[in-house]
Amino acid sequence: MMIQSKNNKIKNSFLFRVIAMLRVPLIPFLVFILPLVTCPLWGQVVQKKQLTSADYHLWGELQFDKIAPNGKWASYRMGYESGADTLFVRNTESLKTYAFPAANNASFGGSIWFACQVDQELRLLNLKTGKLEIIADVTQYAFSADASKLVLLKKPITGENTLLIRQPEEALIEKINGVHDFKISTTANDVAYWVTESNKNAVGLLSLGKVCQRSWILKDREERFQDFTWEESGKAVAFYSRPTAEAPINGIYYYNLDNKTVFSLDPKTQSGFPTDANIANNSTYKLSISDDFQKVFFAIKSNPTQQTKPDSDVELWNGNAKWIYPMQQKWGQFQEYPHLAVWYPMGHRFDSISTAELPKVMLNGNQHYAILSNPQDYEPQFEYEGPRDFYIVDLATREKNLFLRKHSIYSSDILPSPSGKYIAYFKEKNWWVYDIIAKTHTNVTLNIKEQLEGKIQKLYGDSAFGNPGWSANDDEILIYDQYDIWAIKPDGTSFRKLTHGREKQIQFRIPQTYNGIGLKENFDGWKSNFINLEKELVLRAEGNDGQSGYFKWKSAHEEKPIVYGPHHIDQFTYAETGQNFIYREQNFDRSPKLIFQKNAVTSKLLFQSNPQQEKYSWGKSELIEYYNSKGINLKGVLFYPANYDPQKKYPMIVHIYEKQSNELHHYVNPSQFTEDGQNITVFTTQGYFVLYPDIKLEIGNPGIAAADCTISATKEIIARGLVIPEKIGLIGHSFGGYETAFIITQTGLFATAAAGGAITDLNSMYLTVGGNSGKPDMWRFQNLQWRITKSPFEDPLAYNRNSPVACADKITTPLLLWSGKQDQQVDWHQSIEFYLALRRLNKKHIMLLYPNEKHSILNQPNQKDLLERVQDWFGYYLKDELPVPWINEGIK
Repeated sequence: MMIQSKNNKIKNSFLFRVIAMLRVPLIPFLVFILPLVTCPLWGQVVQKKQLTSADYHLWGELQFDKIAPNGKWASYRMGYESGADTLFVRNTESLKTYAFPAANNASFGGSIWFACQVDQELRLLNLKTGKLEIIADVTQYAFSADASKLVLLKKPITGENTLLIRQPEEALIEKINGVHDFKISTTANDVAYWVTESNKNAVGLLSLGKVCQRSWILKDREERFQDFTWEESGKAVAFYSRPTAEAPINGIYYYNLDNKTVFSLDPKTQSGFPTDANIANNSTYKLSISDDFQKVFFAIKSNPTQQTKPDSDVELWNGNAKWIYPMQQKWGQFQEYPHLAVWYPMGHRFDSISTAELPKVMLNGNQHYAILSNPQDYEPQFEYEGPRDFYIVDLATREKNLFLRKHSIYSSDILPSPSGKYIAYFKEKNWWVYDIIAKTHTNVTLNIKEQLEGKIQKLYGDSAFGNPGWSANDDEILIYDQYDIWAIKPDGTSFRKLTHGREKQIQFRIPQTYNGIGLKENFDGWKSNFINLEKELVLRAEGNDGQSGYFKWKSAHEEKPIVYGPHHIDQFTYAETGQNFIYREQNFDRSPKLIFQKNAVTSKLLFQSNPQQEKYSWGKSELIEYYNSKGINLKGVLFYPANYDPQKKYPMIVHIYEKQSNELHHYVNPSQFTEDGQNITVFTTQGYFVLYPDIKLEIGNPGIAAADCTISATKEIIARGLVIPEKIGLIGHSFGGYETAFIITQTGLFATAAAGGAITDLNSMYLTVGGNSGKPDMWRFQNLQWRITKSPFEDPLAYNRNSPVACADKITTPLLLWSGKQDQQVDWHQSIEFYLALRRLNKKHIMLLYPNEKHSILNQPNQKDLLERVQDWFGYYLKDELPVPWINEGIK
């Protein structure tokens, strides 16, 4: 998929660079200059300065981290381009603050302790007394569930590794020498660890109750142990063994804490284990324990076979192959890839689940069934991913049944219910539920009149709005329409709308990260948690007018706003008590800040990032509406120049992609280092209007539709009398680069243009192989991105009329073209084609090629070079600045 490059945010500040330099090992830097950081400077009448590139390094990026269980402390991070990142912990009432430069892996130990790591030093702060302890050589740490104990693994450069169990106040409870690794349980009540004693290896278990108790799972062993994996309730643990660090995994162990029984799987002796395979440590098929404690899931991989090396290294590209050669090599060697397997420790049974014939797998909610598919079922085809047949396999009996034929592969369109009774899937614009036991399919949304699919992702066609989860016991499935959340019985007999979004023109969604709610990885698919509709929920809200925030929802009550307004509000987090919460708020002209709110009544500023902005002139943003030539009402964002004077008219830069109106309230740090040669804040502080129009693409006419929308939006702004009509530039990258290159073939409205990473010849691009994917780029022209839906052999006129190269003779606009010569997303020869076409036609243009860059520019010297050249280009054509030598030489 072609992805729009985002502006990198500059991350530096004089204040925090000072903090970063003060990395003394005795105390965290207590921010005594607190008022300078937290006082709301906005609105003070001071003489504003002009922002210049010399000032950009002052800006940092704010990220919220965690909130203490009682809501009295919060941690957050300011990140900087120089790398001088700083982690802060702040009292939500007094605003007393501690700073930890270069720290990571932070956590609260209850409401009294805060810990973080700086390299291999642990910083342990008593939030009550302010006392800081620095503990050297710590590679891992964890708090017990009640925070009464701190578990530390120390690995000094010389000397023996040591596992320490202590009270946070320093009182040592237990010391175990020779420990290599440990993993605390998901409930934080137990620790499993691997230790070497008297040249023998062992696996120990440490209970973190009132009295710590040690016991052995394994003792006096030769093999090494790794990858401890706890079952979610913390009552069982599994792990791998290896004879040496470099050797393949040679066993799995499973231990149940209730019956204190250990089971082992030896591939050499286990019945049914393939003789030509080994256990594999794989990130997709991770070692895991089923919720019923009966099964252990893991990956196996076939041993490579010895093949005679051919005399020639010729590649065979068979015309009848399912996938073309590079795609097959990259994604299709199913017999060589890891597959999911299951082991029944108590039953001493082993089974392979996925195979080379059905390589893709996910499990149902209770992990009794597997859902299998093969992505090559209907190949060759020309979408990004083809449909598949889906089979359901009973893991106990191995019975296999086809339950979906030629179905969409979008993983979120197939979601097992949490308790394991059903599988939900989206088909024919409706949600269906498959009853696993009854083997029945029910259209549960047949009687819901609202549309359940629409525009979700940029440059994609319509897709399902989503299924965020199920209520307790699979009683109801939750479904989204454009605005609202519905709860529907799995047999379709009844349904209810939970929210009132359509009436309010507000879209309500259940936040993915709120209290563990959200989709979770399920091997090659996804799974959802239960959503308790008997309890109060927090809903994410986004209005058609650009407002955003969060609402409270409770059964039989209308949703009520917690915080909602004309800002971009995100990172909403509750304390465990549920009475205190923190969120981040920003606007285009207001740097992100953290707001603390208590009891959903009183709110206060917890931290304001980049307070230095108040010293500088800044622009503002405005949501606009316009109509394209077909009378369709569309939105956009107009960014005003800094220090705007309504008595003046200004040059304007139009940035294009697809939907951009959701950028209305996003703050953008000024930066010289951008991936795509553009930064809104830099442009507005240099005296430009910037327009972000929404573009509604049209099937069969992507370029013509983009031109229509862009020209219509630009003329709307011209009609408002804000800009100089003859001084408007156009810019875009990736798909926006294509649109830019095409639009200037259709109009002379723009004084100049800049296009990066652009597709310029639709015919040749159709017959290109994507470097990243190994796939033919034909998929871009089906139902994604260009959406012509036919091949150039079926509809050559559509390709020609929407192709910049085919229409290049009509261009009168000077063009700056750029690309990375290592671009694997869009073949950089597309830029070469356009350059040669314009050269042959004697058009004014310059091309920039960056030899070691890809689709986005990532090396800072090149980022700076590109932005400066774009500024030079627009300065010359839109501000009548004198041309710099490279422009003068390239266009004279």
